[in-house]
Amino acid sequence: MIYKKALITGANGFIGRTIARRLQAEGIEVVGVDSHTGGQPGMIAGDIATPGTWQDAFSGCDLVIHTAAVVSNAVDAETTWRVNVLGTRHVVDAAIKAGVTRLIHLSSVRAFSDVNFPDGVDEQWPVRTDGNAYVDTKIASEHVALQAHAAGELAVTIIRPGDVYGPGSRPWVVLPIEAMKSGSFALPADGKGIFSPVYVDDLIDGLLLAARHPKAAGQIFTLSGPETCTTSEYFGYLHRMLGRSGSPKTVPTSLALGAAAVVAFVARLRGVDTEINPTTIRYLARTGGYSSKKAEQLINYRPSVSLEQGMHRTGVWLRSEGLL
Repeated sequence: MIYKKALITGANGFIGRTIARRLQAEGIEVVGVDSHTGGQPGMIAGDIATPGTWQDAFSGCDLVIHTAAVVSNAVDAETTWRVNVLGTRHVVDAAIKAGVTRLIHLSSVRAFSDVNFPDGVDEQWPVRTDGNAYVDTKIASEHVALQAHAAGELAVTIIRPGDVYGPGSRPWVVLPIEAMKSGSFALPADGKGIFSPVYVDDLIDGLLLAARHPKAAGQIFTLSGPETCTTSEYFGYLHRMLGRSGSPKTVPTSLALGAAAVVAFVARLRGVDTEINPTTIRYLARTGGYSSKKAEQLINYRPSVSLEQGMHRTGVWLRSEGLL
């Protein structure tokens, strides 16, 4: 399938910016919508939680890639629902009105929940709400998008990325580096939790394969990287980039949960948000990874960037930004 004009929501975010660069390099006209435009050309300010003139930007677009979302374990449930669920409805409405050919909705592997899913879980495993606002709203947002597909209003594909990292990644690169520098970084499960890294370029490869494949309409795809690893292995790369030997500090999960609960409580008293909380600890203590076999078989997804290669590229970026 050939596209001429694409709209990206969350276009000023890590993944959104990377998608935009890829599409523009292919000669596709790109329009971006984001609550923070950064003064970039082709970017329109808009809060997807509220209908508005930003929806007019969908006119003439044949592809919409919906990445805008609250991605946090610390934001309140109401705000998260308004952006992740209600906002998805507003994006879908605008895409339908504009006659968009395909909508790619970026969900998350966290639709499987953070706990009690089997290693190598695939798309046939049922989603599971667990009371965390991000997890529950990602599940609900999938329903909103697939509802439009089932009604024949719009062709939709759902993408569930693994742990996306690379140059510009805030949760899996910048924040850990900052925590390591401050001495506040420690991994639960004695560093044996399972991490499922996917380099951002591999994710974009899979996303665009899904966007262009006719059989991908109405489908859900998990896109992870070529390898899983322990959290100690993944964050060990960042640890060593800072000139430190060995691996990051690790602690038992019970100790990490208790400490995180205290940090989160103090943050609430101060009226600030923090990603250091029990939900994050449970996520980093996962015991299984995710299968991308469906994407491999149906759309020929072949992630090729090894963790070593991806971390080398990430280190180059960190040094160029003065973060090391």
